[in-house]
Amino acid sequence: MGRNRIRLGMDAIASADEVIATALVDFGYPEPRVRTRGFEAFLSIIVSQQLSNEAAATILGRIRGLLPEMSPDALLKLRETSLREAGLSWRKVEYATGLARAISEGRFGLNELEDLSDDEAIREIIAVRGFGRWSAEVYLLFSLQRQDIFPADDLALRVALQRLLHLDARPTAAVARRLVDHWAPWRSVGSLFLWHFYRGVPA
Repeated sequence: MGRNRIRLGMDAIASADEVIATALVDFGYPEPRVRTRGFEAFLSIIVSQQLSNEAAATILGRIRGLLPEMSPDALLKLRETSLREAGLSWRKVEYATGLARAISEGRFGLNELEDLSDDEAIREIIAVRGFGRWSAEVYLLFSLQRQDIFPADDLALRVALQRLLHLDARPTAAVARRLVDHWAPWRSVGSLFLWHFYRGVPA
């Protein structure tokens, strides 16, 4: 989603949500966030789980350095100890090789995801070991640029909602989804704004 589409979506949300309308004046529009598609994007999601962006980028860079090309087949030719030495935990080594094997064997069709509905694509992704709903929604939002995705399991999004709405407690994922139902069909843009708000508001 480019800046014009983000502006369109945020204006639509603001017209239906007075809190967002006020925050939008104070914090402005979020910037576009686009990630690559395909194998590298999914590998990056595995690497990033429970790590800072900086640590994940370092490990992914090391893995890139080990591969002649960023492909499932190239990764499967590596010794698993090489991935471990690059910084992956053994569990993440298992997830990464499982992902590569599923793609190589045709059990997980990356290109087919683009033709599926949001719910269908999420089901396909979470069928691969190591990927939960958050991972699937992050891929749909950032890589496929789907318009109406809200990764409610994301801690920063829920913290941002708590601060924005002055809630006594951080909402659960289920409650967070209900709180932003009225943002549809622009929940992806709303997610971008919450991350934007989270970075701009002191704890």
